[in-house]
Amino acid sequence: MSDKQKHLEFIQNAINRMASNSFMLKTWTVLLISAMLAFFARFGEIGWYGIAVIAPLLAFWGLDGFFLSQERLFRSLYDRVRTLKDCDIDFSMDTRDFRQIPRNRWHKSALSRTLLIFYGAVLLAVCLIAAILAMLKLW
Repeated sequence: MSDKQKHLEFIQNAINRMASNSFMLKTWTVLLISAMLAFFARFGEIGWYGIAVIAPLLAFWGLDGFFLSQERLFRSLYDRVRTLKDCDIDFSMDTRDFRQIPRNRWHKSALSRTLLIFYGAVLLAVCLIAAILAMLKLW
């Protein structure tokens, strides 16, 4: 196996780990938010406590944005390495050169279309459920 193929494999493994972390965060988000809402609804404390659900949701959103930005950095590195000659391969995993690309920055990644749709929908659902349960409690 050539040095270039091996280096690309290393980079692809890092990309896969970032994607896996992102998937696990989404899984944990749905699980934790559902459990917290069920717990608060069961004890009739959905009002202000329901709003407390938003804190872990925002934390997971930010962390997922970090993993997506890291994945994008490694994808940029992959693109550079695939164009190198075999003699220029140094097995570097340094992504600092790609941090200046706007798309690879954390805030751009956190507000990417996919994360915005997923976490925005969960945030909307949490607010809707909290409002509905709060109104039911008033009746």
